Amino acid sequence: MPTELILHHYPTSPFSEKIRLILGRKKLGWKSVHIPSIMPKPDVTALTGGYRKTPVLQVGADIYCDSALICDVLEHVQPEPALYPAHLKGVCRIFAQWADSTLFWAAMAYNLQPKGAAHMFADAPPQAAKAFGEDRKAMAVNMTRLRAADATSAYRSYLRRIAHMADEHDFLFGMEPCVADFAAYHPLWFTRTRVPVVADILGITPSVLEWMDRMHALGQGLPEKFSAADAVRVASQSEPMPHGSNLLVDSAFQDDHAIALGSRVTVTPESFGPEATEGELVAATRTHYSLRRTDARTGTVHVHFPRIGYVLKKADTP
Repeated sequence: MPTELILHHYPTSPFSEKIRLILGRKKLGWKSVHIPSIMPKPDVTALTGGYRKTPVLQVGADIYCDSALICDVLEHVQPEPALYPAHLKGVCRIFAQWADSTLFWAAMAYNLQPKGAAHMFADAPPQAAKAFGEDRKAMAVNMTRLRAADATSAYRSYLRRIAHMADEHDFLFGMEPCVADFAAYHPLWFTRTRVPVVADILGITPSVLEWMDRMHALGQGLPEKFSAADAVRVASQSEPMPHGSNLLVDSAFQDDHAIALGSRVTVTPESFGPEATEGELVAATRTHYSLRRTDARTGTVHVHFPRIGYVLKKADTP
């Protein structure tokens, strides 16, 4: 059974920073595959069948999409230190979901205001900024985005609320970080490191900056450079792990859609990123969907998605 963790990411990806820090917290070794920040992403989509958001975690011929699901995988691989402490199991997941969505989009609308966007692409050719903007516009086709002024107000309020937590403890829910810390950290990390020209907003909450320093100190584990071609080769030379013995611990079928296992289906993000992945439904549990699909380059793979945030349909459904 393959055990090497292969993370497909790029250095300035916020959600990748979330996962990189978790790898650091758990002191895990991992293969680092740098991927493009915009389409086309031929190696990624060969593995996922269409899903193009970042990061993607690969273990052999099993492909795990969405950072929330990747957190579950890493918790299974290395249970300690825990991302989901027993006494916080519900509240830290709910907080992380808020941080990965509401907080993230307020922060990014603030970060990518004209001043921030100009700084991001100051050293890049003009066509790079245009290509990035068009790529993200296509990904956000089903979304309502905050205006910069509204985002500024929301972001400032959210930072104060996070500060109330950071004032009390070293980390948001106590003396040790949990999944809530990693989810809240990455959009703020983008503000601080990628668009420092607008990072003055962080100065209103000194305890948040101190908490960010503690998070940064967790490191990124033990990365090893790995090529996309080698990652594709690993998939082609591996077999997907049998359902029930893979890195997702729940296996019981939960039928909320009247779609039988073995059906041809699509899984699509609810909002950001309209690309669908099509395949044979091999698992639909309380937490995730798994699709079997075959690609000329990768062979047969299983692609896994969390239930929350994703839409399951029969493949012939419009």
